[in-house]
Amino acid sequence: MAQGTDGMRRRNFLAGGAAAGGAALLTGTGLATPASAAGEAAAAAEPVTVVTPADKRYPDLVRGWNQRWVASPERVVLAETTAQVVRAVEKAVSGGKRLTVRGGGHCWEDWVFNPDVRVILDMTKMNKVFYDPRMNAIAVEAGAQLLNVYERMYRTWGVVVPAGMCFQVGAGGHVSGGGWGLLCRKLGLVVDHLYAVEVVTVAADGTVTTVVATREANDPHRDLWWAHTGGGGGNFGVITRFWFRSPGATGTDPSALLPQPPAEVLVSAIAWPWEEMTEQRFARLVKNYGDWHAKNLKAGTPNDNLVSMLALNHRSNGYIGLITQADATVPNADRILDDFLAAMTAGLDMAHVPLTTPMGELPAMPELAEPRRMPWLQAARYLGTTNATLNDPSLKGDFKSAYYRTAMPDAHIGDFYRHLTRTDLVNPTASVLLSSFGGQVNAVAPDATAAPHREAAYKAAWMIWWTDPADEAKSLAWIREFFHGVYAGTGGVPVPNAVTDGCYVNYPDIDLHDPAYNKSGVPWYTLYYKNVYPRLQQVKAKYDPGNVFRHSQSVRVPKP
Repeated sequence: MAQGTDGMRRRNFLAGGAAAGGAALLTGTGLATPASAAGEAAAAAEPVTVVTPADKRYPDLVRGWNQRWVASPERVVLAETTAQVVRAVEKAVSGGKRLTVRGGGHCWEDWVFNPDVRVILDMTKMNKVFYDPRMNAIAVEAGAQLLNVYERMYRTWGVVVPAGMCFQVGAGGHVSGGGWGLLCRKLGLVVDHLYAVEVVTVAADGTVTTVVATREANDPHRDLWWAHTGGGGGNFGVITRFWFRSPGATGTDPSALLPQPPAEVLVSAIAWPWEEMTEQRFARLVKNYGDWHAKNLKAGTPNDNLVSMLALNHRSNGYIGLITQADATVPNADRILDDFLAAMTAGLDMAHVPLTTPMGELPAMPELAEPRRMPWLQAARYLGTTNATLNDPSLKGDFKSAYYRTAMPDAHIGDFYRHLTRTDLVNPTASVLLSSFGGQVNAVAPDATAAPHREAAYKAAWMIWWTDPADEAKSLAWIREFFHGVYAGTGGVPVPNAVTDGCYVNYPDIDLHDPAYNKSGVPWYTLYYKNVYPRLQQVKAKYDPGNVFRHSQSVRVPKP
């Protein structure tokens, strides 16, 4: 931890677009007015909420979504303005206190809630979404949860950013990690629409500075903007807000600055019972999924309008499920969906049935056995909020990920089948979710942003939940033996090669830097960041040379 100097108590606000406490207020017309100088001063002087162990709120504020991780900090600071964030960082740094930052609280590992943290900076009160005329962009504060972002953007201006599905994910970590979502094949990743980011940073001498970094080619802080297009949260400073404006957008009408989602979507949910699923049928289904996505990797076809998730659940769940969403407003939308479903079931000599059980983070959807047209926002709410597993505040979990560039190899499929049919585990939440990539994601160069997996066709997410502490050991054994066993041929992890393409940083996995599990010789940072990691290190050295913002897999300051 960098030690304090007089400079720590100085606040130097750069790039004039976001002064202390300068979040504009949403007006009745949906437009915003910049805060006045007096208003900024008042916001800066507003006392910040601080929760200590004596406060009854403390137990709720020292844990996130994954109940495996509970911290015991000296205080939790709930900032509501950039100025309050600056003061909280100054105080932690000058006192030599380890600081972590909570966005939405959805982190899968202990990056925020761990034994070493002494101060948690909780961003959940910084949750405004507004049009900022100074930046000519729509601002999203770092603590805003995704469903609230969608609600405000769509109801006010009819626009969207193609971010994630789960409603309570916080913008700060999600966006900075690259941000996959159900509109990715049609609109790309959320970071493809990121114009600017405001970050509270700490210099080598302890000076705390607020920096606004944009994608403008002549911006001296452009590298900091770039680092937040996939470099992950908790690495460079405290993200206080983002500004979104799509490349090529013109004018000052907020409704023209970002893409519009489809007015309607077609949603389909089907399932296959495990009791009829032989190993050959399983292999055919998984191969079909990978084949379609590998063939539809490139952007520019009608299939950009479709995204899907194949839930490969443990046999104890009873079913394997397929959820598909397509833009219902494009020509031949029904045909696009029908052709996809036909491709998924080709050669599969068993009938599908309604999806009647929850699957990982997905709800039961028996009413969607026949595709249904739904307004886009209704579908977003439905898919993002209606699963008990997603909303159960008592669950602990473990998670892993992999990107695939091709159809899944036969050896991998065989390992999938073996672990999903093991009888030493009975846990309906245990699953691997295959989800679409490609389309407009692939239209962006791998080094244009810090999200380098642009050549991946689909990704896989392992997940398992439990509540009883007695179930933890066998749950962790199952997911570890499964994941690392599948990739035994490449040292236990999905190394970037012609078939696999590393791991998703927003699905963090502590085992990736444990030599007991990663024997590949490929470090965790290459799995997450591929060839862009050295550039991220240079940004780290420039904006956080004292390594104030760190966790177990944070970007490392390069060695001299």
